[in-house]
Amino acid sequence: MKCFLLASVLFAAASSLLQAATDPPRVSRTTLIGTEENLDNRFRQLWSDNAYALPGPTRGVYLDGYGVVFTAEVNLVTGPLIHMFHPTATPEEITAHHATKLKRLSEFRKALQTALLNAAVSLDSVPDDEQVVLVGMLAKYPWEDLSGLPRQILVQGQKKKLVEAKKNNASNLTDVIRVIEN
Repeated sequence: MKCFLLASVLFAAASSLLQAATDPPRVSRTTLIGTEENLDNRFRQLWSDNAYALPGPTRGVYLDGYGVVFTAEVNLVTGPLIHMFHPTATPEEITAHHATKLKRLSEFRKALQTALLNAAVSLDSVPDDEQVVLVGMLAKYPWEDLSGLPRQILVQGQKKKLVEAKKNNASNLTDVIRVIEN
């Protein structure tokens, strides 16, 4: 009798685990792809003189119980053309590149925050209490001066608070969006 009871309990546990494993994800891959494409379009349009703003596509993942995380590698400034007759960047090019990158950094921070708000509004299937995270990784060249530049900027917030901030056109986002640069 004890064996039958134990077998019944194990079968019930296995059945519930199997059911949980076959449930469709709360946030579909199609939803993530739509947001990835929107982010790609937004980042491509930041600077008209930068045809290579996105070295690769944005990628998103939904983590059940946590929220969505999107990563994008963004090139703030296209470097000088390096070729056989110009094998390295000149000191003047390196200085100009660095200055432009520093100037665009604040624009990129604002673009990340705006993109985070828009993503939160568009992600209906993400529960309100979960997080929406966007990580902008800054592309770099081997020769460039990295002083004063972070490697990545992470912006995140609770979906419900982000949506409310967007609806209310909040100007002070420090209470809603967490920004981490490293």
